[in-house]
Amino acid sequence: MAQEERVQKTNGGFIDWFLGVSYSLEDEERRAREERVQDLLPREDEMLGRAYDPRLIRRLGGYIRPYQRQFAWAILLMVLRSLFSAAGPWIVGQAVDLGIRLGDMSALRLWTLIFIAIALAEWATNRWRVMILAYVGTRVVADVRSALFHHLHRLSLSFYNNYSVGRLMSRLISDVQALQGFITWSITGVFRAVFTLLGIVVAMFAMNWRLALVALAVLPLMVWLTRYWSNRVRDTYRATRQRISLINGYLNESVSGIRVTKSFGREAYNLGHFDDLNQSYFEANVRASLLAALYFPGIDLLASLAAALVVGVGGMLVLRETLTAGTLVAFMLYAERFFEPVRELADRYNSFQAAMASSERLFALLDNEPMLQDAADAYPLPPIRGTVDFQRVTFGYEDGEPVLCDVDIHAEPGQRIALVGETGAGKTTLVKLLARFFDVDEGAVRVDGHDVRAVTAASLRSQLGIVSQDTFLFGGTVADNIRYGKLDASDEEVVAAAQAVGAHDFIVRMAGGYEAEVGENGVNLSVGQRQILACARALLADPRILVLDEATSSVDTTTEKQIQHAFEQLMAGRTSFVIAHRLNTVVNADQIVVIEDGRVVELGTHEELLARHGRYRELYALQWAQK
Repeated sequence: MAQEERVQKTNGGFIDWFLGVSYSLEDEERRAREERVQDLLPREDEMLGRAYDPRLIRRLGGYIRPYQRQFAWAILLMVLRSLFSAAGPWIVGQAVDLGIRLGDMSALRLWTLIFIAIALAEWATNRWRVMILAYVGTRVVADVRSALFHHLHRLSLSFYNNYSVGRLMSRLISDVQALQGFITWSITGVFRAVFTLLGIVVAMFAMNWRLALVALAVLPLMVWLTRYWSNRVRDTYRATRQRISLINGYLNESVSGIRVTKSFGREAYNLGHFDDLNQSYFEANVRASLLAALYFPGIDLLASLAAALVVGVGGMLVLRETLTAGTLVAFMLYAERFFEPVRELADRYNSFQAAMASSERLFALLDNEPMLQDAADAYPLPPIRGTVDFQRVTFGYEDGEPVLCDVDIHAEPGQRIALVGETGAGKTTLVKLLARFFDVDEGAVRVDGHDVRAVTAASLRSQLGIVSQDTFLFGGTVADNIRYGKLDASDEEVVAAAQAVGAHDFIVRMAGGYEAEVGENGVNLSVGQRQILACARALLADPRILVLDEATSSVDTTTEKQIQHAFEQLMAGRTSFVIAHRLNTVVNADQIVVIEDGRVVELGTHEELLARHGRYRELYALQWAQK
């Protein structure tokens, strides 16, 4: 970040002068805005890593390697095109000297036809090169995006607790797209520019080495200008990539939470914050554009100076009859073409820096290892009966801040275990440990005697059904969302699951019925309807262990009774963990576990706990008093 700030300070004054930006209050506002944006950047850098990895090119090469045969063909076509391109000015010189100057029409026609043939060959080789590279670039981008998508599914939940969805989308879309332009155009473009330069230089020295030295006299200035530009452009491009990531993240968050924004009248604040991000991105782009505006016109100026030198010196040599007019014309064309690959190299360096900035972020994301991975000797969990044991479990999301302390719970197959307690007591954390979304710090969680850390996560979770209090529905139809728990379920099974939880009646009343679109995260459904569909989804999976985390918290009393009636039938034979604040929904549980400050303070049936006159009785009496 310090280097980025240095670059910004170096260019900032000239940029403001160049664009006519006045100082005073506007400048103070701009500085304050940039400070606010800077405060957001380190969090992203800390999570993704900030160090430049010199192995980026090699890692990118790993994705290109499967297509090396196509790439080799593209390079061969590029070399041929460079040779054809370098031959053009020499052919023009021959046409001038052997045709025009001597008045020989047949020679002029011959060299004209040769020039046309060379131009057609150049067009054909370039066309096939572009076609091949377009395929390779698109294929590599698809591979990278697929690798990222697979990796995101491997990462633990703790990663998503610290990283916004919008920034992940920026990786998958804009950063990956930056690689496509680099792979499709830049890699072979660099080779083409280098070969073209070499061909032009060789041709110029072969024709007249003295005039070649004159044409290249501006080379030291070009090298200095290129170094000045390249030293500054990388940090500028990194700044633009960081800011577009912030914009994408905030856009995603704002659109997803638009209903909350309107409910609290926060439109003005959101607009102001977005303006900060957008203006900062604009200014970072201005810096990048100004660097390009300094460099590329500078190269054009040097090209004009080189042409002027060639005309001046070459013209004197022609007057002295030590140089032919055709050679001078060829040199003029070579001098002009010499700077075209130089411009292309600079432009490809632009693309290279943008790709490297994106690659840093992509590979840093890929380098995030899941905190929870299957052990090397992990084995598939066999079909279970449903015995669950929490054995002296201690766990905390942060070091030194335990959420659960020395928890012991035993559940027999088919039992219903109710977890009750105040918000934040650790009830939901217990079921997350059961599903192995997190690993215990001390103790063990066992299913049918198998430590959940010793079995594969996929085999464990395939035998669990979870309905959480945060219902999420995927885009698609009602049937698609119910079938998500069992992809090969028949239509009859989908309907049966919906009927079991009382969803069938409201589904058939919808336009389209089971084929009705639910919208993004079920926006076309009520909160209660979304919760009922989530229950149907879990029940269709027919799990041996069922977790209901406040599964009826978002429905009305009538619907709650319908679901409870369905659960009485469907939980039979399954081990069930029910988290509920409404204690009247758990009175029939085989065990009620009262959790307070991460510890089990009471355990027993409803009648047993009421008879103890302890914490459960206090909670139960309090809820009845509030009715």
